[in-house]
Amino acid sequence: MATNKRRLEAALSAVPLFEGLSRRHLRRLAGLSEVADYMAGHSIVREGEPGDAFYVVLAGQGTVTAGGKRLRRVLPGDHFGEISLLDGGPRSATVSSETPMTLLVLERPRFLQAMREEPEVALKLAAGLARQVRRSTRSVLG
Repeated sequence: MATNKRRLEAALSAVPLFEGLSRRHLRRLAGLSEVADYMAGHSIVREGEPGDAFYVVLAGQGTVTAGGKRLRRVLPGDHFGEISLLDGGPRSATVSSETPMTLLVLERPRFLQAMREEPEVALKLAAGLARQVRRSTRSVLG
């Protein structure tokens, strides 16, 4: 069990959204996360449906599509669902498993509870989002 928690903590620490979190906070989020296995050909999330969780790919590969167009492939270490994790809004894309997949799953209600209990997590996430916006702006502007 401890090894599994360390694996989840390591997976979360590699996500840019969580890069400013302390090890203690990462450990807390890892403790709130679960591991889910999906068979090949399964729709994990569907575009337009309400978002209720964030995912990190631990094993396997999937495809991201939006508006019927294939956007990219997700591989171990990749993540999806961060926008819905934060705002609970509709999914902006569909993610389907191409192979059997193992995913870290952090459900939105658990995440929100952790933010209410530890406001420092919310502040660090806001700073992380600001860093991501700056990087995106720089890459678009050149």
